[in-house]
Amino acid sequence: MQITLQYFNGCPNWTIVADRLAVIAQDRTDMIVTHLLVETPEDAEATGFRGSPSILLDGADLFPDPASSVGLSCRIYPTPDGLVGAPTLDQLRAALPPT
Repeated sequence: MQITLQYFNGCPNWTIVADRLAVIAQDRTDMIVTHLLVETPEDAEATGFRGSPSILLDGADLFPDPASSVGLSCRIYPTPDGLVGAPTLDQLRAALPPT
């Protein structure tokens, strides 16, 4: 399973997601995590980037939000503690297919 973490420099939340994905990957030998830096509005358009951090599973957004627009922006996620800049570890685990 290929996980791509899309982000842009200056986003304070992508490292939180990177750390949480690393925790999950320790137990998932089928999981490969790569990071994709989105640097320009043109890059955002070309990749369909819907905000930082975005987490893709084999190219599909793990937390799709059809109302979000493509571009260099920070992304928010609904969590049990309200809207925050990163999904929880439990939300990430639940969004991934079982082993």
